[in-house]
Amino acid sequence: MNNQIELSDILPIIAPIIVIQLILMVIALVMCAKAESTRGPKLMWVLIIIFVNIFGPIAFFIAGRRNER
Repeated sequence: MNNQIELSDILPIIAPIIVIQLILMVIALVMCAKAESTRGPKLMWVLIIIFVNIFGPIAFFIAGRRNER
């Protein structure tokens, strides 16, 4: 009847999500820094990428980049 959830039970579920989030964040930050122009100020995108967790980098990939063709 012990209803407590321990960290060792949750860690195998959360660890891959954290790793994916960090990889997305690093890739989005590098792409934002290398981009000549973005849709909106770069500082805004950097803050969104860092503070909006998984959805920030995805939003940058979808809406923040400009087509440079």
